[in-house]
Amino acid sequence: MARPDSSRIFIPLLAGASLRDRVVASVGALVGISLAGLICAAMFPVTMPWIIAPIGASAVLLFAVPASPLAQPWSIVGGNVISGIFGVVVAQAIGEPAFAAALAVSTAILVMSLARCLHPPGGAVALSAVLGWQSFSGHVADFLVPVLINSLILVGVGMLFHRFSGHSYPHRARPVDGKAVPQEPVGLLMDDIDGALADLGETFDISREDLALLLARAEAHAAERVAKAQLALAGSKLAAEKVKKRKREKVGS
Repeated sequence: MARPDSSRIFIPLLAGASLRDRVVASVGALVGISLAGLICAAMFPVTMPWIIAPIGASAVLLFAVPASPLAQPWSIVGGNVISGIFGVVVAQAIGEPAFAAALAVSTAILVMSLARCLHPPGGAVALSAVLGWQSFSGHVADFLVPVLINSLILVGVGMLFHRFSGHSYPHRARPVDGKAVPQEPVGLLMDDIDGALADLGETFDISREDLALLLARAEAHAAERVAKAQLALAGSKLAAEKVKKRKREKVGS
């Protein structure tokens, strides 16, 4: 097995990413954060924060990787709000800040997973609840309301924005226009994909449906490549036979 190129360890690449997608993501984040901030600043009293820091991380997922299961509407809204609630609960119950911070994040991961809304920025929301507890301990709504409204506005902007970005959001696995593929990859079943995922024992940032669609497209390209190679080989053999036939005709004459 070939050894991985150590020089690429610090050069992470997103499969399928392009410069256009990165520019679109930047524009989306600019629009999403701006609108969330402006709307909340107009709605909230001056005592309430108009935006929470973890919403920036939510924007990265929403606009840069909108196909990710971690970036879907329920993941963003549910993950942030649930994490905020449990962060508040832990901050109220645990007096030691370091332990409270650790427990809040770990609890957020567990609860988000059980609620099927795992969202990495949710860990930062839970942590923010503990770190900022002294400033809003008497007014929990001053923290939870911005978490909820920021998340809802960001998701709403994302749903509208991605109607023009070329990406589906909320994401649904869909075949490429004009290039139909079978319901399941040729030679592969969803059970095979589940078995392979179980063998690897890793969690990948892609849904089973997207993975099946990706494999189906890869198999279609592979079949097309093999067919072209076989056609080229047949052509070469035919040309060689013609050359041999001409030589025999010349010898016979």
